Amino acid sequence: MTLHCLRHAVLGVESSFELAPQARQRTLYRLDGGAGTDDNLRWLLGRGYQVIAKGYSGKRAHALARRVRRWDRADATSWLGWVTPTFDLARPIRVMVKRCLKNGRLGHSYYVTTLHFASKQAFMQRYNQRGGAEVEQFRADKQGLHLSARRKRRFEAQKGLILLTDLAHNLLADFQQRALSDSPFAGWGLKRIVRDLLAVPGRLHFEGTQLKRIDLLASHPYADALLICLQNYVAARF
Repeated sequence: MTLHCLRHAVLGVESSFELAPQARQRTLYRLDGGAGTDDNLRWLLGRGYQVIAKGYSGKRAHALARRVRRWDRADATSWLGWVTPTFDLARPIRVMVKRCLKNGRLGHSYYVTTLHFASKQAFMQRYNQRGGAEVEQFRADKQGLHLSARRKRRFEAQKGLILLTDLAHNLLADFQQRALSDSPFAGWGLKRIVRDLLAVPGRLHFEGTQLKRIDLLASHPYADALLICLQNYVAARF
């Protein structure tokens, strides 16, 4: 989970992009509650990053909610309020609490940031712009590439399977962007692309190691549009 892999991921990004301390000051990490422990946030802030993160502790969220002096409505079932921090992350921070009504009960969560915002709504809009890989990519890989249905007994074999799945994901994402963006399949997700589009019956013709022609079953309802997509993909990619 993100709680345990955050630091390794951040250090990997630093190494890949050669982020100097000055660049880190302009780099914002948006984190959900799974990574928002005090230790993780203090570590990120100590390395000079900016953050906007959901806090990890539900007990603290309820305690902070009791300190909020003014609640402003965010939508029909939630309210937002600034509160004075009761914990120290070794850098100046602002803390906001969100109160939600769900199934007739009030719940609370809290958010931490090093930035300044003109309003509470602007704060939440920026937080909601965080990446959705944990929902979008992982779910797409589990459903479209059947990652959850395939298991290997040996750790090395399972690791290899996951790496191959990552490779397939990247190739399909490239195909989706380059070949399908202006086609009838533009709104299709990974699962439907694999299940319905790439399953169109056809034949590949090679000369040596080079692909020379693709024939698709003419009676298939997607055949004509898919051929156009494949032509555009080859022209743009190669």
